[in-house]
Amino acid sequence: MTKQNDVQATPALVSYTDAAQAMVEEARAMRLRVPHFVIPTSRNEGRRMIKAASVPPEFVELSAVAVKNSTPLTGGGAVPAELTRDLVSFADAFDPVADELEALAQLIRHSTLAARHKAGSGALTTYALAKVLARRPETADLAPLVADMRRALKFSRKTKSQPSPSPETPASEDPVTSAPDPSSK
Repeated sequence: MTKQNDVQATPALVSYTDAAQAMVEEARAMRLRVPHFVIPTSRNEGRRMIKAASVPPEFVELSAVAVKNSTPLTGGGAVPAELTRDLVSFADAFDPVADELEALAQLIRHSTLAARHKAGSGALTTYALAKVLARRPETADLAPLVADMRRALKFSRKTKSQPSPSPETPASEDPVTSAPDPSSK
């Protein structure tokens, strides 16, 4: 797996927030460059449109030909043949753009998850090591930190609506069962 832009922790010239905000502005500016761009007016609008939007391209072309060649059909509010073909062309051309942007969104979500994972794994490793060290007389000053970390971890797990511990797990047991072994480094 190739990791691009896996930057070590270094002082950034631009904050992550500023960089992210600039990208949001670029994405919003892209809206202006998309012909026939439409913002849904209701939550169910897409669901209402799916039936007509899913007709086969051959059907749409036959309709365009019929409108072009039959005057009575143009009076019924039919979409002109040129516009019909333009709309189909637009849809065919911009579907891959949407696919690419959705892929980018998934990769950004994966990247943020990976960043949280790396930070969380480091914190869990630190917690596991601090628990061991807090038992030693020379580093017993870590005990209050370990207690604070334990409280924060328990509070975090309760707010995420995790299922309650199974009966074979004592409630007083430490919630971190998957903390990396600090001696494995």
